[in-house]
Parts: sequence; C-alpha cells; structure tokens
Amino acid sequence: MQQQWQQPRDPHRLSADEVFKTLGTTVQFGLSDDEIRRRLARYGRNELQAEAPRAAWLKFLDQFANILVALLIVAAVISSGLWFYESRSALPYEAIAIFAIVFINAVLGYAQEARAQKAMAALRQMAATRANVIREGVPQKIAAAELVPGDIILIEEGNTIPADARLVQSTALQLQEGALTGESLPVSKDTLPVTTEAELGDWHNMVFSGTTVVYGHGRAVITATGIQTQIGRIAGLLERAPEETTPLQKELDRVGKLLAMIVIVIAVAMIGIILLISEIRDLSDVFDALIFGVALAVAAIPEGLPAIVTAVLALGVQRMAKRNAIVRKLAAVEALGSANVIASDKTGTLTKNEMTVRRIVTASGCTNLNGTGYVPEGDLQYQPSNDDALQYELNRALRAADRANNAVLQENDGRWTVHGDPTEGALIVAARKAGLTAEALDKRFPRIAEVPFSSERKLMSTIHSDAKKRERLIALTKGAPDVLLTRCSHELVGKEARPLTDARRAEILMSNGALAADALRTLGVAFRSLPPDPEGREGFDESVEQDLVFLGLIGMMDPPREEARKAIAKAKKAGIRLIMITGDHPKTAAVIAAELGIASDGRILAGTELKAMSDDALDRAVAETSVYARVNPEHKLRIVEALQRSGMMVAMTGDGVNDAPALKRADIGIAMGITGTDVSKEAADMVLADDNFATIVAAVEEGRAIFANIRRFLRYLLSSNIGEVMTMFLGVLLAGVIGLSAPGREDGTLILPLMATQILWINLVTDGGPALALGVEPIDTRTMTRLPRPRGEGVITRRMWRGIFFIGTVMAAGTLFVLDASLPGGLIEGKGSVVYAQTMAFTTLTMFQLFNVFNARSDEQSAFVGLFRNNWLSAAVVFSLILHIAVVYVPFLQEAFSTTALGLADWLICTVVASSVLWLRELSKFAAWRKGSARRGASSWRCCRS
Repeated sequence: MQQQWQQPRDPHRLSADEVFKTLGTTVQFGLSDDEIRRRLARYGRNELQAEAPRAAWLKFLDQFANILVALLIVAAVISSGLWFYESRSALPYEAIAIFAIVFINAVLGYAQEARAQKAMAALRQMAATRANVIREGVPQKIAAAELVPGDIILIEEGNTIPADARLVQSTALQLQEGALTGESLPVSKDTLPVTTEAELGDWHNMVFSGTTVVYGHGRAVITATGIQTQIGRIAGLLERAPEETTPLQKELDRVGKLLAMIVIVIAVAMIGIILLISEIRDLSDVFDALIFGVALAVAAIPEGLPAIVTAVLALGVQRMAKRNAIVRKLAAVEALGSANVIASDKTGTLTKNEMTVRRIVTASGCTNLNGTGYVPEGDLQYQPSNDDALQYELNRALRAADRANNAVLQENDGRWTVHGDPTEGALIVAARKAGLTAEALDKRFPRIAEVPFSSERKLMSTIHSDAKKRERLIALTKGAPDVLLTRCSHELVGKEARPLTDARRAEILMSNGALAADALRTLGVAFRSLPPDPEGREGFDESVEQDLVFLGLIGMMDPPREEARKAIAKAKKAGIRLIMITGDHPKTAAVIAAELGIASDGRILAGTELKAMSDDALDRAVAETSVYARVNPEHKLRIVEALQRSGMMVAMTGDGVNDAPALKRADIGIAMGITGTDVSKEAADMVLADDNFATIVAAVEEGRAIFANIRRFLRYLLSSNIGEVMTMFLGVLLAGVIGLSAPGREDGTLILPLMATQILWINLVTDGGPALALGVEPIDTRTMTRLPRPRGEGVITRRMWRGIFFIGTVMAAGTLFVLDASLPGGLIEGKGSVVYAQTMAFTTLTMFQLFNVFNARSDEQSAFVGLFRNNWLSAAVVFSLILHIAVVYVPFLQEAFSTTALGLADWLICTVVASSVLWLRELSKFAAWRKGSARRGASSWRCCRS
C-alpha cells in the first residue's frame, strides 16, 4: 500500500521527526526511485520557468506605440496620398521628412531602451546546478533540477543550497543569507523547531535555495522546490509587479492626446468652413481643402518632440553615467528627479556590508577603532589615553582574535576583500590597524590544531606553538562572551593574569550589555598556556577550553558608509524623505538610522507587526515611520505600494534578491553595481556603479536638471507650434482682411500663409537644434534647494500653458502682420507676390523661434540672466539661422520649399518684428515678478501685524 504524504505547511515549526513523517522519508534511506518519479510528475523539476523572450522586432514596434508618433504617421500617409493624386513635386517631401523622423525616433528609442526581461534568468543562475543526496540509502550527486520534496541533501562548506529544506543534522553550520533576507552576518543554524512567531530571517532550522554555506556541515530534507521555494515566490512577485509609467511618459501621452484633439477639431472645422464658403467645382477643390488640413496638422504637431525627448534623455543618461549612475530604462531618468521618498535597504547600501570592529573593552579601559570596511586603515583611540596597560591588553586581545581565525584578507586592484566569515575578517582588519602583521604572527604562532566552532558550545579554539616560548603551547579561544566567561578563571590586567571575581564577571557582562545596546555584535577572546605535546598534536578537543584567561570584549557592526550621512543631509535639504527597510534586527536598524540621521525617535515597525496590519493601517503607519526591520519581500512590496498610495514618488534601493520585487514596483528601482545580485540589477531602472549611496543624491540632482531641461524644450516647441497653428488658423479666417487670396483668380481661392514643407522645416530643422541645446542646459545651483515636484503636477503647468499661448499669439500676430504688409491689398498695402509674402512670413516665423529659444530657458528669470552660459544653445541658434539662409537663397532648396531671395531691408523687417517676442515676454515676466513681490510683501505685512 502506497504511503500517504504531503508537503508540510510550516516545516520550521515542526520537529525533524514530524517533517519526516509528513514527507514520507527517512534520514538514512531517503526516497526510492519509484517515489522520486511520482513526485517529479506531481511537482515538476526544481527550476524556475523562463519567460518567453519577446522578439526584437516586436520591441522595435513598441517604439511606435505613442500618440504623437501615431499622429505623425497619419499625417504622413495623408500627405503621401495627396502627392500621389496631384504629383505637384518630384517627391513627397513632407511625407518623406515625417517618415524619416518617425523612424529615427524609433531607432533611438530601441537602442536606448531595448532590454530583455532577465530577472528570471538571473534567479535561475543563482540555483545550485548539482546536489549531494541520499537516495535508497546511497549517497549520490545529481542535477539539482531533479530534486523533489522529501529528498535528503548533504550540506558542506562552500555549497549553494539547491532548494528550500528543513535541517535534521547540523554541525557548526552557518549560512550567508543576506541576498535573500537582508541579514548582514552569516546565520547560525540548528535543528530545533521555531516555536514563536518569526519572520524568514529567524527560521534558524531552515536553509533556502540560492544561499551559501560559509561554515560547517549538515543534512536537510527538501520541503519545497522550484516556484514554491522562497526564491520562487520572489520570482512570482516579479512577474506580478507591473511596469510603472513615469510622469514624463504620462504627460507626453496626455499632451499627445490633447494635440490629437486640437488637430482633429481645428482641421475638421477649417476644412468644413472652406468647403462651405468656397465654390466646390470638382474633386480637386476637395483635395485642396484636405491639403490645408494636412498643413494645419503639420503645424500643430511638434514633429521633433519624440526624437528630442529621446535624445535629451540619452544625453542625460551619459551625464549620469559619468557620476556612476547607470540608467537602464530611459524614461525613468526624470522620475528620479521627481522622487520625494528614497526607500533604502540597509545592508550594502547605507552600510558597506563589511563587518568592522568599532570598540574593544579590556580590563584597563576601552579602545575605539576608526575606519570602515575591510580597508586595514584607521586610528585607535584609547580611553584612557597613554595607558601602557591598556595598549598591552589590546595587543594581546587582537593577537588572539587574529590567530583563532580562518578568514583571509586580500587586496585585489585596490579593493580589500575577505574570504571566509565576515566576522573573522573584521577581527583580522582590526589587528592590522593595531600594527599586527600576518607575517609576524604566522612566524611566531604557527597553528597546530583547531577545535571548530559549534552552535552548542558557541566557541572556537586554535592551538599554537610559540616561537619565543618553546616550553609551552597556547590555546586561543573566541566566542559568545557569556559562555566564554564561564570557562575563564582569570583576566589579563596589564601584563598580569588576575583571578576573576564574581563582581568582575558582573562588570564584564554589563559592558557586554552596553555594547549590545549600541547594536554591536560582541565576541569575547581568551587564552590558555598548555604544556608542550611532542608526541601527538592531533588529539586536542574542547577540554582545552577550561581555566582560560579572559582578554577582552570585541564589539563590531556593519557600519554606515561615511559618505551616506552627508548625502542624506543633502537629500533632506532638497525635501526628500529617507526611509530604511532592512531584514536586519530592529536594534541594529535603530542605531544605524540614528547615526545616519534618518530617524532619531526610535520608532521602528517590525515585519511581524506589518504582517498583521491592514492596508489602511499601513497607509497611516508609513506616514510616521521611517525605519522597518525584519521585513521579507512581500513586506517591502507593501511598504512601497503604501507610500505610492499616499501620493509619494518612491525611489527604492537595494542589492539582494529580496529587494527585486520592490525595485520593480517602485517608481524607480536602484540596484548596487558591485555587491548587487544579478536579480536586483535586472529588476532595477538604475544601477550604481560604485555602490555609493551619495551617488543616488547626485543622480537625483541630475534627474531634476534633466526634468527642468525637458520643461524648457517643451515650453519652446509647444509655444512655437501654437504660433504656427494660430498663424495658419487666423490666416485662413482673416484671408480676405489681410489680402491672402490668389491674384488674378475671380473665384477667390484661398492661399495658405505658409506651405506645409516650410512648417515642417521649422519644426524639424530650425527648432530641432535649439530644442536639443536646451536639453543640455547646465545644472542650476538652486536645484537641490527646492522641494520635489508634487506627484500630481504635470510636466506642463498652467503657468507654462499661459506663457505658451501668450508667445504663440505674439508670433502669429507678427507673422500675419509681415504677410499682410508683403501682399497687395489687405490692411497694409504691399507689392510682393504670394511666394515673396510666404517667404517673408516663413523667415519672420523662423526668427520668432530663434528669439523665443532664449525666453524658453525660464518662466521666471530674465532671458538675459546667464545668456551665454550654454555654448551649445548659441551655436544651435547660429546654425539654424545659416540653414534658413540656405533655404532662402540656394536654388534647389528654393524650389523644394517654395521660397525666393530676400533683400537686406526684408531681413531687417523680419528681425525687428520677430524680436518683439523677446521684449514682450520680458515685460510679462517683470509684471508677474512685481505682482508676486507685492503679494509677498502684503503677506509679510499681515504676519508683522499679527
């Protein structure tokens, strides 16, 4: 009869025997081959399913999924149809130009944004490829993908865990789980059930897929495989997390829809009016009206806008890369500048993820060690200072800590790293700061034997000979201070070993409590002299850990980055709120948050509390809480979503697998480039090449500058296009008033104020260079003293729209004035031909655009403030002017754009009229400034009166 079994719901809460019974397996025999086949059929292979890659051509087509681009394509198709019907020119210049700009924009967008969804692939790479198992009582090495629930795996130092499993045997087992839980230190494991409510980081009897064994060995029974593992759950969260649309994308979509509506309404209305008031004799007259509709559409749509947005963002990406911020998703650049919350992981982001000894307490006093991380540099501050006894005690304590140690400190390309336990690495670095070199210690104290660490003893000892005192051996022991003290009979005071009294033991334990209260992880160190053992030096065991001489307490932590504190202060000045989210212990989180200036009120929300909260309760909590500890991936995701529901623009930083879902869900996800996992990098929008939190603030500054530049060229392009639309619209409405009719024609056929090709030239060529130059305006020194832009505020504000329509009105009035003055009849008698009048209007409107580019630099400041600080802008204006001169005078361009040569007096008229946009806008800015000053003065007067 087949044995009934099932996967345990909470294996960490069960005893080992209960887990065996539930899974239908045993530690000695494992599973039979027949049972393995059944379970493989039921649960599938132990691997994460890959998401089908999206074809490159589909990604390219995505670049056309934009309202503005769609409008351009429609206009180009209509223009092509009209050219095919009428064949007025050798080629459909309007259609070719529009199609070219659409294609160039798509290529730019694809080149910058195309990236495969590699997060799933990175998660699969984390999994172990082979596993040691016991099946049918025989140890075997199999492909990790073939594991099933109930398999017994053998765990050794250096292994990557192949699936989630419940430990059934553990000998000094320690795992590095930081990438999954956020824990900064290796976690000791045992086989006892977890009897209290605990989060993932406190499941001390479980090992998880993708984590690494740093010490010890053991056996475990597989409880979950594939998508059911903790890494599999994260993969599921990644799949469910939607791609966020940035404010710029939303605003450009909104502007595109608005322009589409304007184009359709105005074009249809004007075509209808023309058809009503004109005498329609044949199909040709209908197409004439359609030509006008296309011309109006060309005038309304800023053809260069999509390409310029893409190019400016790409230039911004290059600038950010020089500051070590690598942007992976182009449209997210400006979102960072809008961020008003930075939710940061602690380990490896705000801290270096490098354990550092901060304080050593011995019998005669305390020593503080400066410096962070694994770089063996830093001063020692003795308290009391100049105390020879204290310095001797420190030397002996660090000598013992360095020798009772299996880690290796190495330097590669200027970067110091530790191979082995980070805690042991920190002890070696502290010894080097004190002037103890590896060469000298190796020479004097060769190791003879080791008594390995075990979770039961909580101690580790090494036995050494002493080159200076050959009559003895020395045992050096380190471990948990409370346990170590019970094994000590004496304490080193100066150079003398004195008996440990009960009162002194109590004082040491109080000192240990004080270090722990400062979130320092504590270790005690001790030694013992042994008689020489010339016969057999392999038989040492834990019996040497008796009658020890206590040397001191060593307090260490993963300290804050030195540059992070300044960056946080700068971010706060810029109105950005800092939040720390970590899987580490609440006490550690509180100390780090206080040191960095994130929060000093001690308010912390733990994962167990957060789990019990409703969404409404969490929404209230995130408004007041800035530190979150012992959180798991689902908690991080809920925190980010709660912040977003409250209207926050969230930038989320992190480096571990556990950060990936929140990184993807955030408005902008920021991963660490050096210590970050592949999973976190692929889920993020931006990667910090130097893992420096300060780089985030620098990137925020760049993001704000990029956003300000986007506003500048939007202000410029839209005001220019409004001017063109109003010129065409009013030109047709007032055609009889300003003499805009075909001379010699009795039917009074309307003549357009500008040809469609002329408008297209202005939009793509004349405006393109200056708009792009506005996108590289230098960073304003006041950028990081302003509050972030409110989440609901559009890229184009009401104030901007008022300025845009004001400038458009001035442009249209000036252009039509020149057009009227250049034609016979109308309000102002002129003598020119239609081609001459259109060339004058074309030139005037072009000059308007070139003057307007200086207005567009600010809605508040005068155009003359820092007039020549942007050399690219000055060069772009000159270049655009040269191109327009070529269109007016080069014969084949005259034919293509229906222009004629102008005289010096003509140029003078066009320039003087066009300059009016600059002076009138300056007057409007001055009037707004006076009005604002008066309002502020009245407010100040009311405050004084009150």
